[in-house]
Amino acid sequence: MKNTAIKAAKSAGDYLLKNFTKINRTDIKTKNAHEVVSRADKQAEKIILKTIRAKYPGHNIFSEEFGKINNQSDYQWVIDPLDGSTNYLLHNPFYSVSIALIHKKEIILGVIYAPFLKKLYVAKKGKGAYLNNQKIKVSNKKKLEKSFLTFCHGHQTKHLKRAIKIFQTLKLKGLEMRQFGSAALECSLVASGITDSLMIPGANLYDIASGVLLVREAGGKVTNFTGKKWTIDTPDILCSNNLIHNQLVKYLQKI
Repeated sequence: MKNTAIKAAKSAGDYLLKNFTKINRTDIKTKNAHEVVSRADKQAEKIILKTIRAKYPGHNIFSEEFGKINNQSDYQWVIDPLDGSTNYLLHNPFYSVSIALIHKKEIILGVIYAPFLKKLYVAKKGKGAYLNNQKIKVSNKKKLEKSFLTFCHGHQTKHLKRAIKIFQTLKLKGLEMRQFGSAALECSLVASGITDSLMIPGANLYDIASGVLLVREAGGKVTNFTGKKWTIDTPDILCSNNLIHNQLVKYLQKI
C-alpha cells in the first residue's frame, strides 16, 4: 500500500512539475469565493486514481475533485491531487500531492510529495515519520512566544472569519504567524520541526489526513480547538509539537 501511494504521488507530482510554468491564472475555474481548480488538479487526480484503482479496485475513495467512491470497504483512500492550487497557478513552488489511507476511521498511511522542492514525506501508523527516507521529529520549543505558528482555513465564510480572529488575537500578542497556502505541507513543516503548530478552522479531510499522521508519528499532538482528540469527522484542527499545545488551546477555545 505504501509503495502504491508513493508511486501515485510521484507520478502526479512529476506531471505537475512538468507543467508548473505552463499553467497560470487564465487556466482556472472558481469553485467558490476561496477555492479554485485547474486542469492540473484534474489531470493529477486522474493519474492518482488510475494507479490506486489498478491495485486496489475494491477500496473506497474520497478525492477533492472526483468526490467519493463507496465500495463498502474498510479501506478508504483520501486524495488531494494538488494541495496549494493557488500557489501552483502563481508559480509559487509551495504545493504538494497528498494521499492518505484510512482503515476503519483510523489513518494508517500518509504520503505528501512536494515535487518542486524534491521532498517526499511518508508516515505509517506506528512506524514513524520520514522525509526522503530520513526520520523526522517535531521541534522542542516550549514557550509560545518563541514559537513559529501557521494557520489556514476552510472554504466557508465562517471559517475565514474565525481564521482572521485567530490571526488577530495571536498576532497582537506578538507571536509569529504565517499562512503558506498548502495545509498538507504546513503539517509537514510541523512534523519536521521547522514550524511549531498549525491551526485550521473548518479543515477538509483531504487537505490534512496525510499530514495528521505525519505529525503524530513525528511525536506531535493533534486535537480540535478545545483539546479533544482529533478524528476524521472533526472540523477544526490544531497540530503542534505537543509542548506548546495546551498554551494554544487556552486561546483557541475562546475563539
